[in-house]
Amino acid sequence: MSSGVEADIALDSAVVLSLGMNRVLGRTAGLAGRGAEALAALAAGKAEARAAALAEAESYDQALRQVLERNARIAALAETREKLAADVALPEPLPPSEQPAEELTAWCAATDTELDAAERALSEHLAGQVAAEIFAVPAGEGLHADLGAPTPPRPMEGAEVHRTLERVLARLLPDATEADRRAVAEAARLLAGAVSPEEAEGVLTEVRLRVGAANRRTEEVRAEERRRAEERDAAEQAEAERRYVLGSITSAFEEMGYDVEGGFETLAPAGDGTVVLSRGSWPDHSVRMRVDDAAHVRAKMVRTRPARSEDDRRLDVEREREWCEAFEAARERLAAAGVRSEVTWRLAPGVQELPVSGAARQTGSRPAQRERRREREK
Repeated sequence: MSSGVEADIALDSAVVLSLGMNRVLGRTAGLAGRGAEALAALAAGKAEARAAALAEAESYDQALRQVLERNARIAALAETREKLAADVALPEPLPPSEQPAEELTAWCAATDTELDAAERALSEHLAGQVAAEIFAVPAGEGLHADLGAPTPPRPMEGAEVHRTLERVLARLLPDATEADRRAVAEAARLLAGAVSPEEAEGVLTEVRLRVGAANRRTEEVRAEERRRAEERDAAEQAEAERRYVLGSITSAFEEMGYDVEGGFETLAPAGDGTVVLSRGSWPDHSVRMRVDDAAHVRAKMVRTRPARSEDDRRLDVEREREWCEAFEAARERLAAAGVRSEVTWRLAPGVQELPVSGAARQTGSRPAQRERRREREK
């Protein structure tokens, strides 16, 4: 082993799934039950049980994410409904909890049908509003009203033209921007002045083109919103993983009798993921460990005061070897918690003089450690 070490970290899939489910379920600590079962089987070396528990966790995670997608769509349609002042029924969102995955999936399937119907109704309502702007008919009557002028209708203002316009306008997505709605209405308004069937068809073609362009822009906005939501989710997941790795490291070394300074304190916005490990029997030594983005760990033993004699240097080597053994034991504990590590660089004991830490040595009290442990176990 070594007194200085760097290692890559990989979280077990059961941990990753559990952390994601915890965020969805609104928990702040601990692992979701299904992922915990897979992790326990991993620690016990029960491969078959782990595979079964992991498959169940993956199924449940997928169902939870489907529920979140439907809830987001419900919220978006509710916002559109408010903007359009439309009387359209929407399903109630489902607060994620620990319902069976089959129940969540069934709810999603039923909700999809209701949401599709609601979106069509909102599009029809919007079409009615656009028609009202064009032909000055009450919005509630929509395109099903008599769209002709008070004077006898001309041939190009016949029912077929109106039905065609109705179908075209009903394709406009309900959350199209106000600017796109105006652009579509401006094109459709030209229909009232058409003097021939050919001219009316030309106007309808332009309306189709503007509706298509408006829908493309609306889909782009939707895609951008989904992208931002995915980025937020990824950032939250990365932070949850970082917290889990730091918490696991803190727990592992505290259980082995080390004082850990930093730990969860490094999770503050100004924290850099660095912890300091020390022991009561180490008056002159400590270990500085840094976790980068829950993917890389670096550790190095340091002195709290300069070495002054050969005895100090012999003691350095003894402490380095002691630390090396502790690091290997901690790796085993971390692996049982689903935090795998692969050493990528190491420095053998005694190869280099230990650097002197500029920070004063501070050891954590046992009550403070117990309090941190209780916080993690909540």
